Amino acid sequence: MTENHVKRQQMKPWGRQLKGENSWTMFKVISEFVEGFETMNEMGPCVSIFGSARTKPDDPYYKKAVDIARLLTEAGYGVITGGGPGIMEAGNKGAHLYGGRSVGLNIDLPFEQGHNKYIDVDSNLNFRYFFVRKVMFVKYAQALVALPGGFGTMDELFEVLTLVQTNKITKMPIILVGTGFWTGLKSWIKEVMMEQHRNVNPEDMDLMPITDDPEEVVQIINDFYKEKGEELGPNYEL
Repeated sequence: MTENHVKRQQMKPWGRQLKGENSWTMFKVISEFVEGFETMNEMGPCVSIFGSARTKPDDPYYKKAVDIARLLTEAGYGVITGGGPGIMEAGNKGAHLYGGRSVGLNIDLPFEQGHNKYIDVDSNLNFRYFFVRKVMFVKYAQALVALPGGFGTMDELFEVLTLVQTNKITKMPIILVGTGFWTGLKSWIKEVMMEQHRNVNPEDMDLMPITDDPEEVVQIINDFYKEKGEELGPNYEL
C-alpha cells in the first residue's frame, strides 16, 4: 500500500467539549511571568535550594539546609526556595535569621504547601503554574543546591541538569547534599544510563558533585565563579 492510499484511522473524541475560554489562559500565564520578572529582577544573585516539604525540623537535613543558607548569606547570596515547609522552610530560615535575602516561590497545591514564616515580605511570590515557577527558580539562581526530596525535587533537579547539558542556560554549580541519599542515584546514572546505554556522556557526571558538608557547598560555588571570572547575572534571556 502506497503512502497516498493509507487508510485514515478514526480518532477517539474528547470526552467533553473544550471551552473557547481556555485560549485566554495565556493571559494568566503572561501576568505570572510579568510579576515574577519584575520582582525577581530586584533580588540580586541568589542560590536555589530544593528539597522535601516533608522534612521535619529535627531532621539532620533540615539543620544542614539552615547551615547552608546561613553560609550562602554570609557569602553574599540570597536564597530562593519553593516557599513551603520542610527543606524549603529551612533554607528560608537560614537566610532570614542571618540577615540575608529570603525568597519564596509558592505554588498552589491541594496539600503540602502554604508559605513559611521566614520569607521576606517583599519576596513572597505565589504561582498557579509550575512551569512559570520553574523559570524563576532557574533564571535568577547562580547555583542549585538539592537536598533529599521526592518527585518535585527530582523534577527540578533533572530539568536544570538538562538545561545545562544542552546549553540552554549558563552552566552553574548543581550540588547534591546527602551522600546516603544521592550516591545510589548517581551510580545508576553512571552504570546504566552512561555505561550500558550510552544515553549520557562521561562529562555529564561532573555536573552534580555530592557532599555532606555545608561549607563545601559554598566553597564549590565560590570556586566556580572565581575560576569563571565573570560578573554574576541571570542565566539567560527569554
